[in-house]
Amino acid sequence: MSANLATVSYIGATILFILSLGGLSSPVSSRRGNLYGMIGMTVAVLATVFGPRVDLAVGLPWIIGAMVVGASVGLYAARTVQMTQMPELVALMHSLVGLAACLVGFANYIDPSASAGLSEAEKHIHEIEIYIGILIGAITFSGSIIAFGKLSGKIGGNPMLLPGRHWLNLTGLLVVIYFGREFLHVTSVADGMTPLFVMTAIALLFGIHMVMAIGGADMPVVVSMLNSYSGWAAAATGFMLNNDLLIVTGALVGSSGAILSYIMCQAMNRHFISVIAGGFGTTSGATPVAGAQPAGEVVPILSAETAELLRDSKNIIIVPGYGMAVAQAQHTVYEITKHLREKGVNVRFGIHPVAGRMPGHMNVLLAEAKVPYDIVFEMDELNDDFPQTDVAIVIGANDIVNPAAEDDPTSPIAGMPVLQVWKAKTSIVMKRSMASGYAGVDNPLFYKENNRMLFGDAKKMLDEVLVALKS
Repeated sequence: MSANLATVSYIGATILFILSLGGLSSPVSSRRGNLYGMIGMTVAVLATVFGPRVDLAVGLPWIIGAMVVGASVGLYAARTVQMTQMPELVALMHSLVGLAACLVGFANYIDPSASAGLSEAEKHIHEIEIYIGILIGAITFSGSIIAFGKLSGKIGGNPMLLPGRHWLNLTGLLVVIYFGREFLHVTSVADGMTPLFVMTAIALLFGIHMVMAIGGADMPVVVSMLNSYSGWAAAATGFMLNNDLLIVTGALVGSSGAILSYIMCQAMNRHFISVIAGGFGTTSGATPVAGAQPAGEVVPILSAETAELLRDSKNIIIVPGYGMAVAQAQHTVYEITKHLREKGVNVRFGIHPVAGRMPGHMNVLLAEAKVPYDIVFEMDELNDDFPQTDVAIVIGANDIVNPAAEDDPTSPIAGMPVLQVWKAKTSIVMKRSMASGYAGVDNPLFYKENNRMLFGDAKKMLDEVLVALKS
């Protein structure tokens, strides 16, 4: 393949990636967006493999071997990973992008042909690209590994707040800058490896420290933030390899991830810097502190009574949360929705931007269960309708329906926009126990007079509700 044809292919792939991002902005067009992305990636890979910069006689067996291994791992993950495990899988994928940026950076520095023919100024620019690329890649790699551990429950959700942690970060940054200066003044590759290794070690520690200091309630923001980091790592790799497509696609992913992080911070009434600073949120399912529970009495409800309330309702709003994902109850939710809609009941879904463990988690689950897109609404589209709602059902959500965010200025989630389910005539909260949510904050909703608690596994309880509805 000629250089011109490879360039044209890269331009086509870039356009497809942009169309892919546009398609992914809505559940209705998400399948088309995914298709554009897959076609664009296929074009990009083929243009790179058969382009003028790859010696197929030497590299083809290695390329094929790597693609077989990578495709096998990806296929296995796609077929076996449950929807509840998607957040940690995404974090793990981000770590691989960071690792790739690190390995490419070291390989590019060691390879004498990479800097052959460059002037002194061009050589320094190339070395800066390598240094920054490895720095971003190492932070992304270690931070994503810690995020994977937190999301999968292998690491506790409590923020690790070391004394003087901000001074530690500042010291690490100054050391990185100092060794960056040393790196640019070395006279041989062997001498340059020492500052590179020191910087990489500090970057790895910084990534670990940064995510360990972030509490469980901020983990959805962390996932989108690491998505942004992985994009910038890919862009840095593109600069190192002089690959325009990697630069453009990395910038697309990096900027879109940063915008998503900003949107999610707004949805939690948080500043991005305060998320990075850490300290908000505790272990998932934490038990509320004794004596800190709101005044009131919890009123339980049975599945048959829930079915009766639903049967007599005209307007119902369902608010799904991570508990629905854990119980894998989305298909039963769809069956209940379908049955009620056939009876003329207006059933809609309210989605909070940070419901679940990653952006769009609930939308994906509902789409998997074939819930119609036109009855799934964002929080802002639906919040004013709760006073006219007969029943609001909360399935495994907690912090996103907590009235303390509006009523208690001393609450850790004060000011966070929430779904106002307590304004419905009756709210029903489905939970296994009275444990608090991922933020570790008790919920006064449970004690309101118009609220009922349906305790038990969401899938089991909803199956019972469905049977009672049909009887």
